[in-house]
Amino acid sequence: MCELAALRERRAALDLVAAEADRARAGSGRLVLLRGATGTGRTALLEAVAEQAAARGTRVLRARCSPEDSEVSFAAALRLLLPGAEFAGRTGRFPDVSDGLDDRTYAAQLWQNLCSFAADSPLLVAVDDVHFADELSRRWFVEVARRIDRLPLLLVVTERGQYDIDPPSDGLAHALSPTLVRTHTLAPLSTDGAAQMVRADFGDASPDWVEDCVRAGGKSPLLLRALLDDLRAEERDGTLPASVPDTCAALYPGAYQAAVSWWLDSAGPATAGVARALAALDGDGTEDGHGLVELLARMAGVDSARVPGWLTAMTRLGLLRPDPEGRPGYAHPLLRDAVLSGWSSVRRQAAHRTAAETMQRRGDRAEAVARQLLRAPVVGVTWAVGVLLDAAALALRDARTDDALVLLRRALDEPMPAARRATVLIELGSLEFAAARSSAGIPRLAEATRLPGAAQDRVRAAVALGTALARQGETRAAVDVLRGQDEHLTDHPDLARLLGTASALLSDHDRSIREEAYHWLSETAELSPEAVGPAGQALLVRYDATAGRTSADAAMRRIRALLAEPVDPLAEPFLLGTAAAVAQWADELDEAERLVRRGLAGQRPSLLHPMHLALLNVRADITAARGGYGELLADPSARAGAGTGAGGAEGITGRTWWPGGAARSQPSGPANVHAHAVIALVETGRTQEAARLADGFDLGLTRDDSWELNRFLYARGVLRAACGDPAGALDDFLECGRRQAARDVVSPVVTPWRSAAAECRLALGEPQDALDLAGEELRLALVWNTSRPVGRALRVLGTATGGRRGLELADRAVRTLREGAVATELIPALIAQGRQLVAAGERSRARDPLREAAERAERLGAVRLRALAEEALREGGSRRAATALTGWEALTGSERRIAALAADGRTNAEIAELLHLARRTVETHLTSTYRKLGIRRRAELATALTERSAEATETTGAAGATEATGTTEATGTTEATGAAGARGT
Repeated sequence: MCELAALRERRAALDLVAAEADRARAGSGRLVLLRGATGTGRTALLEAVAEQAAARGTRVLRARCSPEDSEVSFAAALRLLLPGAEFAGRTGRFPDVSDGLDDRTYAAQLWQNLCSFAADSPLLVAVDDVHFADELSRRWFVEVARRIDRLPLLLVVTERGQYDIDPPSDGLAHALSPTLVRTHTLAPLSTDGAAQMVRADFGDASPDWVEDCVRAGGKSPLLLRALLDDLRAEERDGTLPASVPDTCAALYPGAYQAAVSWWLDSAGPATAGVARALAALDGDGTEDGHGLVELLARMAGVDSARVPGWLTAMTRLGLLRPDPEGRPGYAHPLLRDAVLSGWSSVRRQAAHRTAAETMQRRGDRAEAVARQLLRAPVVGVTWAVGVLLDAAALALRDARTDDALVLLRRALDEPMPAARRATVLIELGSLEFAAARSSAGIPRLAEATRLPGAAQDRVRAAVALGTALARQGETRAAVDVLRGQDEHLTDHPDLARLLGTASALLSDHDRSIREEAYHWLSETAELSPEAVGPAGQALLVRYDATAGRTSADAAMRRIRALLAEPVDPLAEPFLLGTAAAVAQWADELDEAERLVRRGLAGQRPSLLHPMHLALLNVRADITAARGGYGELLADPSARAGAGTGAGGAEGITGRTWWPGGAARSQPSGPANVHAHAVIALVETGRTQEAARLADGFDLGLTRDDSWELNRFLYARGVLRAACGDPAGALDDFLECGRRQAARDVVSPVVTPWRSAAAECRLALGEPQDALDLAGEELRLALVWNTSRPVGRALRVLGTATGGRRGLELADRAVRTLREGAVATELIPALIAQGRQLVAAGERSRARDPLREAAERAERLGAVRLRALAEEALREGGSRRAATALTGWEALTGSERRIAALAADGRTNAEIAELLHLARRTVETHLTSTYRKLGIRRRAELATALTERSAEATETTGAAGATEATGTTEATGTTEATGAAGARGT
């Protein structure tokens, strides 16, 4: 049925042969030449012609020429006139032919015999694949064509006519007058004709499945028939294969691949070479058509002048299809795979090397050249390493870590100097450790530390290896690696100083080693401050801050002075990261953010460095301080997931993330981002998700002794308290405090565990213990003396104290937090103040702070705190909600004013200057406005305000419309709320 479907598009050829057959029966024969490319159905058409002639009473003589007989004289003619005879040379005999005749005489005898056949009845001579005929037979066929115009004989031959890379030899009709020949060229199947072939076999197939088959068949009856046979074999219980596969390995019994091989063999080695070269390059995205032609010609070793013609011809035959940019490629991946299957790996690799050399010589993009090098054997030339490393750098820039890994591994196969090899090993080892598994990459980094090279390269390798070991919990080994470099740095005191700084930083993962490192750092700084450098001195400032030995003002003065000093580029990240941490604790969030940006800009995320993670941790701390809960949970650089941690549970994203966005295995314990994520989930009302994340870590199995584990204990305590388990929360807070005190970390700037524990003591009915904890927290907070820890401590102490004194402390907490630069702690302070007022019988006064707390919580998306404020309002006797949650009525006066100016086209900076506000305050108010109005971007503000104005005009007239523009600013709403997500406005 498939053949019949194909022959429907050969009606013109059949009609032509029928007309010529009628003419031959009348005694005027002619040659009909049916030409077509391989696979266009020449043989099927010739069979149909023969059957059609036989049905009309014409005698048919048939012969199929074969390449194997091309050296046998008159082989094709003898196959025609002696069907079924075996011969070698001239063993086939006619009754009147004798041995020893010359070629001319023998040809005459063959002609006489043919005439005797024609004398008996009209005759159709059908010769298939005449291009394979031996030379003497071809001459004989030409002579027959010249002499049959007076005989009842029609000669119909098929001949391959296809554009090949090698110019074809002259065709059979080349020497004949056009009046003696009728030529018909077979076109490829139309799309509809090919689809009919598919539906003849698979009538229930979907249009997409049929179209896929048509593309894989390339409009060739030969290839399409073979493909359908293979797919029929794959059919089970009348069910079609799910899809047309992309590889020949998925097809059985392999008729399709055999058909493609036949097509290539028929085209000749030059054409096959170009076809396979195109298959190898398909999808590589060469710059333009000319560049592709040159590559194909060089890879196949052919004349480039004929390649464009071949590409055009194959596109016409449906075997190639241009991509959206006009570059030709195979019509289906299965066809491409079948073309490649017949190419040995050695030849394929050699072709890719040729392509790489050609592309590099003409200056193609590094990534395009590298794609060829990845498939080629070792090139052994300098430029290959440069190309691979450039391509890896581009992949890293685009966050394609897997691509970068492949390129760096391939670069190591090429010969290179030891110093350059060390550089590649450091980058590759860092990426493998971060992106694969925790132990991967360490052998590479260890090898880099052993290679000869510049002192700076050895230090980079040692720092990277030490960072990897420390993150695995092997802090002692990490510090030993750094100290082991001392003997190589006797002439480089600046590098030795840097390793001392790095050792102190990495020691954070182990309490005893940390004590040793900071003891050495402190003693050295006392004797000779220049011996530890600005970065080391900054670490000591950080240490004193956490130990409760300095105020925020003193610490920031010292930090700013250190930042003004000259610093070695290798040491600068340590200084910036440490300074950012201190600035964040000091509530200098904008300054801390600038330091983080500056530090990250100077970092290469692909290289392991202890300060890269430290900078990301500070960035997460800043976001948390501003109440950016959504950002903490959504930003890949701060995404948290339990993944393959000790507990093995999946995290909130279902994936495992390491700060910086690279998926990797878990560190030895929970990280800072996990702690922030737990708290963010709690604050946004997603306690069940927070519990799953927290339960993903079995803290009893971890070897980690870092501050991050202590931070996580604090976060788990927050979760347990929110879930109504004050006893469990108290255990976590006290354990956090014990571990922090053992590290000489007593200041509440890192983890305010005392205030949290005091609230648990109150919930458990232990007021005196709560007072003791809250009092100690306030004492330590006053040493540092910034609004966040002081306001928090005052709030908790006021709650624990109660009465008139407690209300005074609560009022003081609110005043302190209003004066500060970070307002997230203001919400619980307002709630505490409202509760104290309710307890004092001043319910009307309590409503204002409680409603403000609810509004601020709504603006931050702090579901838990909003619920607490609403609960306190109800307890205070309020009969209406604190504020509208959404819509125009939910906007504060400040939000309405800012929204109106923004809709007018004013920029955030212009609005801030006009209203005398901080730019961040404007951004925060706009973010809250978008959420309440249900819009996503600034451009939608004008429409939202126009609609509101129209509604107001209908209901209240012009005065109402004026009022709707929000010209009255609500008290206390211009303060920054720390919604970090507004930065994207």
